[in-house]
Amino acid sequence: MQPSRGHSRAPESAPACDPAGGRRRAGAGARRIAVVVGAAVAIAVVLTAAMAAQAGAEYWAHAAGGLIPNDTGVPGMGGGAPGDWVQAQWNFAGPFGVQAPQAWANVAGDGAPGGKGVIVAVLDTGVAYMNRGPYRRSPEFSRWGFVGGYDFVNRSPYANDRNGHGTFVAGTIAESTDNRYGLTGLAFAARIMPIRVLNREGEGDASTIAEGVRYAVRHGARVINLSLEFSSDVTARDIPQLMAALRYAYRKNVVVVAAAGNEGHAAIAYPARAPHVIAVGASTEHGCLAGYSNDGRGLTLVAPGGGTDADLPGDPNCRPQDPPGRDVLQMTFTGSSPRRFGFPGGYEGTSMAAPHVAATVALMLAARVLGRRPTVAQVIHRLRATARKLGDPGDAGLYGAGLLDAAAATARGGPGYVG
Repeated sequence: MQPSRGHSRAPESAPACDPAGGRRRAGAGARRIAVVVGAAVAIAVVLTAAMAAQAGAEYWAHAAGGLIPNDTGVPGMGGGAPGDWVQAQWNFAGPFGVQAPQAWANVAGDGAPGGKGVIVAVLDTGVAYMNRGPYRRSPEFSRWGFVGGYDFVNRSPYANDRNGHGTFVAGTIAESTDNRYGLTGLAFAARIMPIRVLNREGEGDASTIAEGVRYAVRHGARVINLSLEFSSDVTARDIPQLMAALRYAYRKNVVVVAAAGNEGHAAIAYPARAPHVIAVGASTEHGCLAGYSNDGRGLTLVAPGGGTDADLPGDPNCRPQDPPGRDVLQMTFTGSSPRRFGFPGGYEGTSMAAPHVAATVALMLAARVLGRRPTVAQVIHRLRATARKLGDPGDAGLYGAGLLDAAAATARGGPGYVG
């Protein structure tokens, strides 16, 4: 994840909020996030009977083995031939990925390829979604993949990214797929609503984020992704405008997904800690809780965020003494220029985990596995019921319901399915 390149303290009445992930570990000050130090820069698994039994229901897939798009991956990481994206995107297609190929097959069979028709709002540092002045659209985005957004930092209709974090997050959700280039997006046919609520340093205040939430709801978003966190000393009482906006989203039946936070605390950070928000922790390539990921009461589930395993004695997937697992990759800025793009290393965090869940919700809504207009509670129940269990039975506080399984969540049958 793109690190903060500076810090400006927001007024005490509007606590500062940062992206929930990063390339360097910041200081432990009250207004800074904790991100991971110097992280190091398998093929699709189909839904098995054992996995279905684990979720307590029966499922069936539309196509054996799933769909493998022709994207060619990342040069230097086994990329070059059609389908080589799987060499880099362990988070989508590895043993502890979200089973994207089978999810794609499922929703395509239901007439909703790639989450077509669903709008996902990305409230972040902006998105590289258009060519305007010094800004360029990412080569991995289509001009048709967006709806109108807004820049609440500069009060402008153009939510161009100055940081790279928001572009990365949006790419995880809806990067162009099956275009014989680069990597894939989990809900590649969903449309992104870019809403800029964080400045170029990756910081924003609660009132600005609240405005962004309300804008997204009023302009047709069905899913909102918040890959950002407040420091651990911020309570609901400190951010009343944002809490009210999140309640508004819930009343309007908009699903809000948020990063649990990167401080390694046994408590979830706001806004993920708010009622009715899907709180997402981070897992590693090994299937362990990431060492930086917040956990504890209120955690809904985990999704791939990359990085070093947590030290959890007794969990066979956790090997903190070994080299860390790989980071998550997606196209974004390769430096400070909004005109240069690539697949930089160092992006790990609950910021990277959250958009996997937002994208999976988009796939579920598009395929109508829970009917035409499921409630937020129904969506959360489905995600929890279909998650892959990790750790010991008593580790719900660490992993929530388990690891996000996009294939099981989009399959026919199971909890709440409407045929």
